[in-house]
Amino acid sequence: MLKNYLRLNLSLLYWVFVAPFTGQFFSVSQIFRQMVFIGVRATSMVALTAFSIGVTLAMQAAHSLQQMGAEIYVPDLVMLSILREMGPVLIAVIVIGRSGSAVAAELGTMKVSEEIEALEVMAINPVRYLVVPRFLAMLVMLPALTIFGNYIGVLGGWAVCRFALNFNTAGYIMRALESADTWDLYSGMIKSGVFAWIVITIACNAGLHVEGGAEGVGQATTSSVVQALLAMLVTNAILTGIFFFGA
Repeated sequence: MLKNYLRLNLSLLYWVFVAPFTGQFFSVSQIFRQMVFIGVRATSMVALTAFSIGVTLAMQAAHSLQQMGAEIYVPDLVMLSILREMGPVLIAVIVIGRSGSAVAAELGTMKVSEEIEALEVMAINPVRYLVVPRFLAMLVMLPALTIFGNYIGVLGGWAVCRFALNFNTAGYIMRALESADTWDLYSGMIKSGVFAWIVITIACNAGLHVEGGAEGVGQATTSSVVQALLAMLVTNAILTGIFFFGA
């Protein structure tokens, strides 16, 4: 399994960075179609999740900080938590459950119905035709969804601070902006890009190597979700250690 995964990654690197210079191009229209499927259709789920997290963080922080008379720091906690951790991680979880599983199931169905073998017979490389558009779409859309979710999450924190803690809107915005620096945003974006690579390559690898018919498709889809979640959480811990505790 690991051998197949590494081979897929090397093949992706070739088709994205080398093949275009030899005249072998991938389909741009397919990339935009996958961007709509992977990212645009997930915005409502991402918005609801991010808003809920922002509200929850603000309420939990307010409950603890009010006991110490330090509720002024609620925007700080909401902003930093969402930018550094909650935004990239939770939105990646949503994308894994929705889009990653769908990609694995779609490619797995094509595998068991011998559509991928038909592409090879027609001298069409399956990685270039099927995987590269999904890979590039995920690399674009997951960071974009993360930025969108960050805004919605901070809006959720504002709702609690404004209507429950009687914060001034301008005061909330200024406090939140002063608490974070650009590296907090950049670190979340780097995490999101790495998560995108992990999620889509694991999903595509699972789908391309399905065995056993319809039952195999279900098992591969479940396996891809579990593997992507575990890999994403372990990677997040490693990146957090590097970014914030490695200096």
